[in-house]
Amino acid sequence: MSRNESHRPPARRAPGGVRGALARLAVAVLLAAGGATGAPTAEAADSGYGIAMHGTPALPPDFQHMPYANPDAPKGGRLVEGLPGTFDSLNPLIVKGIAVQQIRGYVIESLMARGNDEPFTLYGLLADRIRTDDARSEVTFHLNPKARFSDGRPVTVEDVLFSWRLLRDKGRPNHRLYYAKVATAEAIDGRTVRFRFSDGGDRELPLILGLMPVLPKHAVDPATFEETTFAPPLGSGPYRVTKVKPGSSVTLTRDPDYWGRDLAVNRGLWNFDQVRLDYYRDANSQFEAFRRGLYDFRVENEPLRWHDGYDFAAARSGKVIRDVIRPGVPNPSEFLVFNTRRPVFADIRVREALSLLYDFQWINRNYFFSLYSRSAGFFAGSELSAYARPADARERALLAPFAGHVREDVLDGSYRLPVSDGSGRDRATLRRAIALLKQAGFELKNRVMQRHDDGTPLAFEILVTTRDQERIALAYAASLKRAGIAAGVRAVDAVQFDQRRLGFDFDMIQNRWDQSLSPGNEQYFYWGRAAAGNQGTRNYMGARDPAIDAMIDALLQARERPAFVSAVRALDRVLISGFYAIPLYNIREQWIARWNRVERPKATALTGYLPETWWRRPPDR
Repeated sequence: MSRNESHRPPARRAPGGVRGALARLAVAVLLAAGGATGAPTAEAADSGYGIAMHGTPALPPDFQHMPYANPDAPKGGRLVEGLPGTFDSLNPLIVKGIAVQQIRGYVIESLMARGNDEPFTLYGLLADRIRTDDARSEVTFHLNPKARFSDGRPVTVEDVLFSWRLLRDKGRPNHRLYYAKVATAEAIDGRTVRFRFSDGGDRELPLILGLMPVLPKHAVDPATFEETTFAPPLGSGPYRVTKVKPGSSVTLTRDPDYWGRDLAVNRGLWNFDQVRLDYYRDANSQFEAFRRGLYDFRVENEPLRWHDGYDFAAARSGKVIRDVIRPGVPNPSEFLVFNTRRPVFADIRVREALSLLYDFQWINRNYFFSLYSRSAGFFAGSELSAYARPADARERALLAPFAGHVREDVLDGSYRLPVSDGSGRDRATLRRAIALLKQAGFELKNRVMQRHDDGTPLAFEILVTTRDQERIALAYAASLKRAGIAAGVRAVDAVQFDQRRLGFDFDMIQNRWDQSLSPGNEQYFYWGRAAAGNQGTRNYMGARDPAIDAMIDALLQARERPAFVSAVRALDRVLISGFYAIPLYNIREQWIARWNRVERPKATALTGYLPETWWRRPPDR
């Protein structure tokens, strides 16, 4: 599961026909290779207070607080966060509009809460107990009798069933797809609800249902649910929306009667009396506002600014603190994404040639002070990455039905991204790229790369929305020009960029996929065949490879961690071999700048920084 997903992306039914048979064969091979047995495992069918994707929860049933939270953190004060862009909705559960994402967690809760020090483990929240069978073909939740919405009304089984139906029918594409995998949902009694699944083999589904947001049936109108709104939502979470300046700011106020304030999962969290989210349309004005102390912390994404932009009085005096955090999850990775729905990128040889022409060494040194690394895969910096690793026996068995879908050098671990001489004019990689383009039917004529049969130039547009994206795109376009390729760079505002990205209305964009140590159903949402034609998903490249779906099927069916790791690496190999995106760089660290009036725990979660664990510095310090 991706660390920044508060709700799960889509689950899918196994594909049918010949390709479906191949997918099922691949999974069967994994199981035969030691991925699972019919015997009970360490995953107890009766998991009680929590549930782990693999193995058992790390914390004991009587744990007192999360290891990354300070249970003695003082309450009070206000946290102001500066965010880029704008918003036009307070409903993050629908496709329409640009929503305030913090509504999830702060205002609207799920049945269970994530343990951020583990790959994928849930502990009780609205539901205080969970039960599932060994096959995970069903899941039962028992609601905490103390659970209340902020209007004082209890959270009931009817609210849970209402939320499931509403999100299945009217929610985001991922909700609609994976909640449809529930065959039956029923109230066992006034506090217990059971979900049975239509397909076997997806062991993540009980956890997906555990992360389902629960909405109050008495306060939500299904007829208008899909419309954007500035009306404050009613939730069961620790905060209420108390003030809205459309497009500009949202104020959340801590509920003094919050039902779950004494739960172990919440002890040391939600410490501020008020959280205000301020939006800035311009990156420079956002940074200047931070320098002036108008908001409390920022996540820095620009190496140039991190390197020399914090030389101001407050930073020199220690009033502004710069934290460098290295999370334990895969490195977030930036890519230039090919929209393979466009004919210009339909040929994999063209995509590989264009990948060769990105000069990472020159860009990293001149733009990023050599702060970044680079990996060809999508799980960089973790045990899940296949890059530069030979495939093990389980991986080879999984990929055997898909001969030709994975390059041999990717399979044996010898494939490497090109390394230029750093001059910005590397001739060796240029010759390799031109040779590939020639194989694809192009020729360099009068300094223009064109199809040899009809003279159509090789040209496309790179859509960008930030200064950093524009700098990379312009540098890349200059490299392409040396090969006679015309790449235009179009800069648009954040709203238009999001609209065009969600509608797949682009040739090439820059995008980042954040991954966790427990990738799951969201992988269908990122690269699955069904997602390729479904606007609003994150399969921006338009990948439609049955081998991808088969590898995702396999990782969802794996019962033990070694088999799971092999399945994820096999998926990584298929994605690398497809040349769907140009790896730009991997972000190994989180750069956080904060005014010293805000303090944080000494311990850091596996997933990195968590503002919900921070607190206001007492006045006498």
